[in-house]
Amino acid sequence: MAAQHKTAVRKAVDTESQDLVRVKSGIDRPFMIIVLLLVAIGTVMVFTSSYAYASSKYADSYFFAAKQIIWVAIGTGFMFFVAYFFNYLIIRWLQKPFFVVCMLAMALVLVFGKEVNEATRWFEIGPISIQPSEFAKLAIILYFSELISSGKNVGKSTIQQLIPYLAIGGYMAITLYLEPHLSCLVIVGLLMLLLMFFGDVPMKQVLIIGGVLIVALAVFIVISNHGMTRIRVWLNPEDYPQNGGWQPLQSLLAIGSGGFWGVGLGQSTQKHLYLPEPQNDYIFAILCEEMGFVFAVIVIGLFVALVWRGMYIAKHAPSTYASLVVIGIVSQVAIQAFLNIAVVTNTIPSTGISLPFFSYGGTSLITLMAEMGIVLNISKYSYTPKG
Repeated sequence: MAAQHKTAVRKAVDTESQDLVRVKSGIDRPFMIIVLLLVAIGTVMVFTSSYAYASSKYADSYFFAAKQIIWVAIGTGFMFFVAYFFNYLIIRWLQKPFFVVCMLAMALVLVFGKEVNEATRWFEIGPISIQPSEFAKLAIILYFSELISSGKNVGKSTIQQLIPYLAIGGYMAITLYLEPHLSCLVIVGLLMLLLMFFGDVPMKQVLIIGGVLIVALAVFIVISNHGMTRIRVWLNPEDYPQNGGWQPLQSLLAIGSGGFWGVGLGQSTQKHLYLPEPQNDYIFAILCEEMGFVFAVIVIGLFVALVWRGMYIAKHAPSTYASLVVIGIVSQVAIQAFLNIAVVTNTIPSTGISLPFFSYGGTSLITLMAEMGIVLNISKYSYTPKG
């Protein structure tokens, strides 16, 4: 039975390759427009949230904005290059070496990485900082999409089928604990569960991995001073104004000050050295203060629209592998956006997670835009009107 299934999978891959030669249309325009809107709004917000801090620290109000514009240009170039000049089978063939390099980088960063704010997550190469965990999230998506769709696990015992998930998840948990980077562990764990669920992996296995993830997170928090401190600060930020509570308190003040319509673009008070590094993880708080509740809802609506359109592309993708890749990528955006906004509103403990398309940073933005390119590339081969 397993042999018949593997033969069917090989035939499906061959048919998929032939279909890619025969069936090709334009990229999904609604998805592309949503991405460009988010990037445009995010770029404006990086400038308006950062200029006071940049002026104070670097004597250059455009310090962060100028770099972000460069990264936006590079990222957009990557997105269109991947969208138009690749087909996703090339990405599928390259996923294994890419995965190996990313997993190796996750270990090497602990030895050769740069420590910032008591976390070792970055390689510093001249003026450029590279965060391996950003690439590792994409590597996880590509690897497990291939594992699930190829049928390589079919016919094995439950334990044998779980070994890849447990081994890779365990490796990521250890390296991320040592960095430390709890938020990335949460994202990776949720991505694994979602890919297993949508890939029709037996529910028993999904529940086992889910249980292991919950236990791992609990252990991570209990044995880590970093994790327990975040919990205490989250519960009573006013008790720790100089030790972690300052950011959530100033974030809530910014959100409350914005009211329904906001104080006006560029008119934030909290970005004037009250909210530390407002162009990073707490940029959504500045958006709420300047643009108000209405615009914040519009931005959240754009994220929802991005995920909805991505799932639409996944539903009509030409193969199970392509579908899972799209699901993984848009799920990553959804998870990060949800967690970031939850942190900014102090709904969950601070986890140091960026807001996709908005937070300042080169590695995350360029990687994210390349992922959007992969989704757009797959949309060329889907059997749907392009809107």
